[in-house]
Amino acid sequence: MDKRARVFNAMDKKEVDHVPVGFWYHFGKGQNYGEPCVKAHLDYVRDCDTDLLKIMCDSYFNYPIPDDIVTAEDWYKLKPLTKDDPFIAEQVERARRLVEEIGKEMPVFYNVFCPFSSIRFGAGEERVMRDLRENKEAVMHAMMVIGESNALLTKELIQTAGCDGIYYCVQGGEKDRFTYEEYQEMIRPSDLYVLEKANELSDYNILHCCGWAGDSNRVEDWQDYPVKCVNWAVDVEKRPLTKGREFFGGKACLGGFESLHREGMTNQGLLHEGTKEEVQAFTKNLIAEFGKKGLLLGADCTIDSAIDHERIRWVVEAAREV
Repeated sequence: MDKRARVFNAMDKKEVDHVPVGFWYHFGKGQNYGEPCVKAHLDYVRDCDTDLLKIMCDSYFNYPIPDDIVTAEDWYKLKPLTKDDPFIAEQVERARRLVEEIGKEMPVFYNVFCPFSSIRFGAGEERVMRDLRENKEAVMHAMMVIGESNALLTKELIQTAGCDGIYYCVQGGEKDRFTYEEYQEMIRPSDLYVLEKANELSDYNILHCCGWAGDSNRVEDWQDYPVKCVNWAVDVEKRPLTKGREFFGGKACLGGFESLHREGMTNQGLLHEGTKEEVQAFTKNLIAEFGKKGLLLGADCTIDSAIDHERIRWVVEAAREV
């Protein structure tokens, strides 16, 4: 069974020869833009022999916010991007080059953020939360506009670049940020707008319930989101793979390994700190507990970019022995 068939079978909860493995990390300066970024992705997945490539959107976190948007009311001025805007066109070209190089060998997914994340990256956390309190309708309008842009990016990534789907990152579910009702009113509509557009283009989209800050989320906010596969922070949420599978309605699950990655803090967990024997025993135990159907091994989120690639190969090797 080749890598493409293995990953798609896993996402479809069909038989696999062995459980597929996929990890990723952010590339630093000198490797986060243009051809050096393409090469860094290729060198990584080929060296580690993973079963899939998740392309990082490094250098494209900050959504372009026009200078004339100053007040909360000004968010009504925001217009969607066109496909020729560098923010979209350059990401699509990155994806196209990677699909061209390795897409026949393994599935390729691209990281796309939800509109709430995009607006915070572009305008700043403090400002967005303040503007939501002052004029939530204006900010909600802006998030739907950004949703149009992110949906267009998704369309170009899949139809033009040839990606197999997106890795859709939702954030903002921290329990002290919004109530469940507030999230459903203010954030969910733009979340689902992009995701539903993605589902029109591909059956293989992954939902990432991001626990990036190490803070527990109200994962119920995302429980019914329509996706093929779900990735969440098993350690942050205290929700192991088997419990998560039940919680998310039997969907395929990606993850299992802890990876704390808050900025300025050291990654931790068995993948980063354990011996080969410990890592491989943990890998085999995850598979034994979950079963081989509907499972893709990975981490809570990004792993440490300084990790020794040998550690990834330990997981790949162990998975292929089961």
